[in-house]
Amino acid sequence: RPGWREGGILEELRLEDAAHNPHWSWELWDLLLYDKVISEPNITLLLDATVYRAEVEEGRIRAAWVRCDTSEHLYRVEAACFADCTGDCRLGVEAGAEYIIGHESRHHYDEPLAPETEGPETLGSSILFTAKDYGTPIPFTPPRWARKITQEQLRLRSVRSWEYGYWWIEWGGQRNAIRDHERIRFELLAIVLGVWDYIKNSGNHPDSATWGMQWLGMIPGRRSSRRLVGPHTLTQADLMGGSDHYDDAVAIGGWPFDNHPPSGFDDPDIPPFDSIRIDEVYNIPLRSLYSANIPNLFMAGRNISASHVSFTSTRVMGTCAVEGQAIGTAAALCAREGVTPGGLYGNKPLLHRYRQQLLRDDQTIKHAVNEDEDDLARKADAVLASSEIEGSSAASVINGRVRDLPGEWKNRWGGAMTEEGAWIELQWQTPQSISQVQLTFDSGFSRELTMTANHNARARQRRGPQPETVRDYRLLHLDSETGEWKALADIEGNYQRLRRHTFPRVETTALRLHVLATNGNPEARLYEIRCYA
Repeated sequence: RPGWREGGILEELRLEDAAHNPHWSWELWDLLLYDKVISEPNITLLLDATVYRAEVEEGRIRAAWVRCDTSEHLYRVEAACFADCTGDCRLGVEAGAEYIIGHESRHHYDEPLAPETEGPETLGSSILFTAKDYGTPIPFTPPRWARKITQEQLRLRSVRSWEYGYWWIEWGGQRNAIRDHERIRFELLAIVLGVWDYIKNSGNHPDSATWGMQWLGMIPGRRSSRRLVGPHTLTQADLMGGSDHYDDAVAIGGWPFDNHPPSGFDDPDIPPFDSIRIDEVYNIPLRSLYSANIPNLFMAGRNISASHVSFTSTRVMGTCAVEGQAIGTAAALCAREGVTPGGLYGNKPLLHRYRQQLLRDDQTIKHAVNEDEDDLARKADAVLASSEIEGSSAASVINGRVRDLPGEWKNRWGGAMTEEGAWIELQWQTPQSISQVQLTFDSGFSRELTMTANHNARARQRRGPQPETVRDYRLLHLDSETGEWKALADIEGNYQRLRRHTFPRVETTALRLHVLATNGNPEARLYEIRCYA
């Protein structure tokens, strides 16, 4: 969705990857995630480890038990709050949390897109592959157990390119996605290799002669299994505007209703998906991100509280990621304040403070704006700039909004770059005591920015620092006593959207951002300045 790329932690990761992994290495994306986690002093990382048991006392999870077979360790993890981000509700199931499997009937939530009757069927799983043109003939001989695929079976499934495999190689929706994992893996591998055999050896795609399979997934990508039940279950109506003004909205989604037939590849006469666009992005409430009957259990990912219809939209990775940021922030607040997730929802002043913290961390919540009473920038008496490109306003940097749709300049300042650069300045009539400044730059939300092997998707992206983003800048304040401009920060080589600068407290009547260079665009761009004591 142009203009609605997810912000927050996911944007930080994507910008880091684009800058340092311009050659699209999957392994370097893994390394980036590893680096981010182990670099945080308050995270203990247990790799190759699986939760297998929960201790529950008086209805709450007291501890989770985790095993790592590679190191032969067992871990017992105590906490005030837990989060089930397993996708399969593994912790919730062990703790006795309510969950659902399959799809509801049309009348259950009054959802026109739901089937007439309920059932246990789910979306199937997939295995992808990548392929490369090696410039020399690459023969392929399938194993004996590979399926023999015909052109008729692919009548409703497009085989136009093959560098990235096919999501529609999908199987297992009529089986138990968890218990039948090994059978699903086998069938998917048999289909994948059968499709590749068809591409290479049917004679219908002679231009595949020099292409060879480069990578083949061995773990099925599981689309659906169980979903935990929360105080609120997202429904079709919520995603079509009903959740826009929930007081506990904490994240956004926007993928279409994207349903797949449970029969998957085994039913070639049924289209492999039914996608219905949602006109606007939608909000996801906190009440869909914690358990209805286990009071200290959060969830994020494809196992949130959602009907099957709404799940077909919320299940995608970008949406799962912003749910994760929402519950991580909520869990920290619950631990600090000694409340449960339900207690957080019920305490409206605390709920407001929580949502404002999410906005401060660049989480997007539809219709929500910066109302942080501690933000001194909002109290500025004037906002000046070296120039304003047509349509933009310097005052936009304190209007509380940090996103524009393509073609808009409603919520950001743009200033023409000259030999001296460009600058924007906040002024106060009375001196302000400031020790932190937060800047939100433009990072090109109108484009896609994600890891992919699809050639068309890659062509729509810019690897490296995004050209809209300010690269080099100085942050200065006007000393209240001497009347001189003094530097607070000198930055070179920036490529991130959100930057925070902390320094010894200063008394000032003016703060200036002096942009010296961008990563390519001919104007400086800035969405927001925040200042804190």
